[in-house]
Amino acid sequence: MNAPKTALIVGASRTLGLGLATEYAHRGWNVIGTVRGERRTGLHDLAEASGGRVTVESMDMTEPDEIAALRERLAERTLDLLFVNAAITRGDIPIGDVPTEMFTEVMVTNALSPMRVVESLRPLVAPTGTIGVMSSRQGSLGLNTKGGQEVYRASKSALNQLMRSYAARYAEAAHTLLLMCPGHVRTELGGPDAPLTIDQSIPGVVDTIERHSGEPGLQFLNHQDQPVPW
Repeated sequence: MNAPKTALIVGASRTLGLGLATEYAHRGWNVIGTVRGERRTGLHDLAEASGGRVTVESMDMTEPDEIAALRERLAERTLDLLFVNAAITRGDIPIGDVPTEMFTEVMVTNALSPMRVVESLRPLVAPTGTIGVMSSRQGSLGLNTKGGQEVYRASKSALNQLMRSYAARYAEAAHTLLLMCPGHVRTELGGPDAPLTIDQSIPGVVDTIERHSGEPGLQFLNHQDQPVPW
């Protein structure tokens, strides 16, 4: 019998990240999930009920020292999947009215920090493992016909561009690289009227990740395994 695979889900305390941790645990994976700070979260409840299959690590990915510390703690582990889930928005404000501090906060959280995690933790990923980040159709230039959520859109476009540069830099590596769009999901970001629940989105996200396992290179896909325009 093959040993269980291991996934590290960065940003797994609630909503989409917790949904990913839950789905992978239900599929028999060992899951390491990260939370910020020491407060109790849904991930702690999942870990307690998992019989040791799910473990919780504390890390604020906007703090480079905490990323480095996590890498040291996991130095003896091999990851089949590294998935970074992170997103904040600070309201639907026209770009000319956005305070500099707000722009910086969203960009650091949604674009710079996920890439710092990918760069730092990539040595822990198995040679044919998968590295994924949670993107959004709002990061697509081609699909932006209505505007709105300008800083959030810009942060996800920046994340996509940075992953593309990363893929080019490591073009000889065999890692599967995925930008995942979960669809319009009922979360704080998606709003209460979004058409999808987490339970409707996340199994498709995981199916898509698994379907492309072992395929080198970068793809931008949604939860239905359809390409998303750049």
